[in-house]
Amino acid sequence: MIEKMKFLSITGPKADIDRMTETYLSKYEIHLENALAELTEVANLSPFLEINPYKEALNSINSFYEQLEKPENTSPRPMDAETAVTIVRRLQKESRSLAEAREKLEAEHAGMVDYLKIIRPFRNLDYDVSEILKFQYIHYRFGRIEKQYLQKFEKYIYDNLNTIFIKCGDDEQYVYGVYFVPKQQAHKIHAVYSSMHFEQIFMPDAYTGTAVEAFARLDHRHQEIHEGLNANKEAVKNFLGDNREDIVSAKAALDACSSSFDIRKLAACTQGDNNTFYILCGWMTEKDAASFQNDIKDDERIFCLMDDQQQPTKKKAPTKLKNPGLFRPFEMYVKMYGLPAYNEMDPTWFVAVTYSLIFGAMFGDVGQGLLLFLGGLFLYKKKHMDLAGIISCAGIFSIFFGFMYGSLFGFEEILHAVWLKPMTAMMDVPLVGTLNAVFVVAIGFGMFIILTCMVFNIINSIRNHDVEKTWFDSNAVAGLVFYGSIVLTVGLFISGRKLPAAAVLVVMFLIPLALMFLKEPLTNLVKKKAHVFPEQKGMFFVQSFFELFEVLLSYLSNTLSFLRIGAFAVSHAAMMEVVMMLAGAANGGSPNWIVIVLGNLFVCAMEGLIVGIQVLRLEYYEIFSRFYAGNGREFRPFMKFRAQKKAS
Repeated sequence: MIEKMKFLSITGPKADIDRMTETYLSKYEIHLENALAELTEVANLSPFLEINPYKEALNSINSFYEQLEKPENTSPRPMDAETAVTIVRRLQKESRSLAEAREKLEAEHAGMVDYLKIIRPFRNLDYDVSEILKFQYIHYRFGRIEKQYLQKFEKYIYDNLNTIFIKCGDDEQYVYGVYFVPKQQAHKIHAVYSSMHFEQIFMPDAYTGTAVEAFARLDHRHQEIHEGLNANKEAVKNFLGDNREDIVSAKAALDACSSSFDIRKLAACTQGDNNTFYILCGWMTEKDAASFQNDIKDDERIFCLMDDQQQPTKKKAPTKLKNPGLFRPFEMYVKMYGLPAYNEMDPTWFVAVTYSLIFGAMFGDVGQGLLLFLGGLFLYKKKHMDLAGIISCAGIFSIFFGFMYGSLFGFEEILHAVWLKPMTAMMDVPLVGTLNAVFVVAIGFGMFIILTCMVFNIINSIRNHDVEKTWFDSNAVAGLVFYGSIVLTVGLFISGRKLPAAAVLVVMFLIPLALMFLKEPLTNLVKKKAHVFPEQKGMFFVQSFFELFEVLLSYLSNTLSFLRIGAFAVSHAAMMEVVMMLAGAANGGSPNWIVIVLGNLFVCAMEGLIVGIQVLRLEYYEIFSRFYAGNGREFRPFMKFRAQKKAS
């Protein structure tokens, strides 16, 4: 069902808005509207412009909150805004010192990694690196050469150049070293080295002692930095743990204050004789609205005007669904299609009944239905998954139809069929011959559902004061009489009873068709419009003819669409018969229980998924399309919506 709504306009002194919000409004769910947009007929309104003073502190505390492990397990203690802001400032100061220490270590670490990377290949050089870097009369270069060029390189430089090359280390691809040349020949020899594929490595002036000493010293400092970073990480963890309750409590307090303050974005201001007043507009449930007015009745600083109509003119109320716990999971399917409008019928209960019933008829098996029921119930209780709740309800009806069909995990002989066996039950239909009984029942059930949906459409149309959809549409009274006449005639014919007289059939069929054909001019006539028929009458009659032809086809196709109920009931029994054959249990032999278990699991998973989708298709295309628009908007309590938006 849809909760009854009341539209409230709340006003008071501008400076009193925070007290009103915290004292009264925070206790209720209210769907706020933009007051400037709602009160277009009120003159001299202005926006309520103020900067949120809690925004910066809230952003800061959120950064701490996100670093906590499972913060939702900590209950916040009551805290005012001033205390929360003080806690935030203290946390910022303490965390800043930890962050600065970490940044300093990370910066030194970055440089240390580069220095270690450079000196590592040369650490076998047994000479003071800093002294080499001070040479004036002898030039040097640190670098590397690929091993494939090394032999040619050594032969050439030692036979032709005045230079010394000292190997310091190697890896899989390169040999690392340093060469020395006289200052006078440096330019020429540098060029020769380059031509021999020698790659220079720049050696920074950051090392003291021999290369191995410099490397050891840097490596030791590198380890110290790592230890310092680990200690800093542990200090941050302890800092968060020690302040866990303060962080959670401050966040809760600042969230509430910020949400209350953000109400100003939707408020309007108006100037009185001696004071400026705020105006808030929004929707509350009928019960909450009455409680709210009772709360503020003795508060002289607050005035609330409540609209007495069910739905105020020009105001589209939001939709808040309220269904029993058994039906609540099925709200998911309704919301997927679209929420009902405020004055529209809530189809949740109808979806719950028809979906579960049709699923059970298509998937009738006591054992597999029990698995669906228990598995869905476990997940629904454990994970609060709406889909699991739907599966659990569908499982109950699968168990019921399993008894009707006499099927238990595919075994057809253990249980006696209370009703029929889907694969073998046959019946004679006049002019058609022998048909499977479940197909005939499925068609009859489909006709009943379509008629019911037409009744729902008429109810919704009356609520919306829609003349055409109440009387002349294919799903209105005219369509109900026409399709109902078809159902009645088919029922009498199959049962072998006498059909109504020809005159009665003409009234039952031709008059509703004529009303549907002329629905547009008849609607104009009822509404007393000046022009009953459109100006292009020829185009109107052609268009109406094809629309009526399409309506007749839709009646046929929608009715036949329910054949899938019988088809899947038969296919389920056939699939389990195949499983029994593979397990060797078809002729009463000793079954292979592994095949039985795996086959049941496979059928339960695969066909259960397919049946679930097919039933949903029936709900959306054959049922919802006849009476349900789903163009409502969700009721979003301001405080809760703000919290959900921040969490996401």
